[in-house]
Amino acid sequence: MVSDAGLNKYSIISRSIRGASHLRSGKPNQDSYKITREAETLILAVADGHGSDACPHSKSGSVIAVNVFCKTMSEYCRRNTGDRDALRTALSCEGDTAIAKRIDAEWKRRVQKAYSHKPSQIITPTVWVEDKEAIWKLYGTTLLGVVITPSFIFAYQLGDGDIVYADGHEAKHIIAGDKLLGTETYSLSKPDSWKNAKTTVYRLAEIGDNHSFFLSTDGFSNSYRDEQSFLQTTADYFSVIGEYGIDAVSKSIKAWLNETSRGGSGDDITVLIAYGFSL
Repeated sequence: MVSDAGLNKYSIISRSIRGASHLRSGKPNQDSYKITREAETLILAVADGHGSDACPHSKSGSVIAVNVFCKTMSEYCRRNTGDRDALRTALSCEGDTAIAKRIDAEWKRRVQKAYSHKPSQIITPTVWVEDKEAIWKLYGTTLLGVVITPSFIFAYQLGDGDIVYADGHEAKHIIAGDKLLGTETYSLSKPDSWKNAKTTVYRLAEIGDNHSFFLSTDGFSNSYRDEQSFLQTTADYFSVIGEYGIDAVSKSIKAWLNETSRGGSGDDITVLIAYGFSL
């Protein structure tokens, strides 16, 4: 858990818990998250490794995913240091094309490198070329990310999970998720995965002083009977932080998420909350 106040008047709460069903089966937590700061910008990423028998290295895949997102977005921010309009324009124009392609390609490059370094793997050049899609599948993962600047946020989503905005009046998705059949989800492991990435730019001038951005893997939303119940819970988290403070919620959130997993999906749950407050 990380609790840090200050950057862009945001406090951060982070927690990842092993799901109740994974505790029973002995499976590890497949989720990963990362928090990066770049000058006046806050970068958050959450990934959910698929965890199936067909994806035995998905924990590594989710770690690679959050690292790739934060590195890619840090580089974009550095190239536009001091010019937020230029950064916003770049992210608006290139988010679901050039940026999504870059994340896709870099994740796959790192996955292939990680696989080649496994001592149990014997790979010939021919097999390497022919089986690259099979290699990607071993590391399958989703990816969520946001870049928060003083004037706007950029949001990215590939696969399931939720990016939610909440304040004292409403809670809503920043990006509408794709509801696929059953347990299916879009994945970085698919060829041309960038084509299924969704992005948006959201101006902070449109929101109030006190608000939160809430990133979570689908183990959280799947623990509720419907979307409205889930959104109400994100609004409740916002209200509880406002009433009791960051430290109190940081101390309690692990127990809350464990209870949510036990009574709901049984899946791993990872949550990042960026709580914005007026100075």
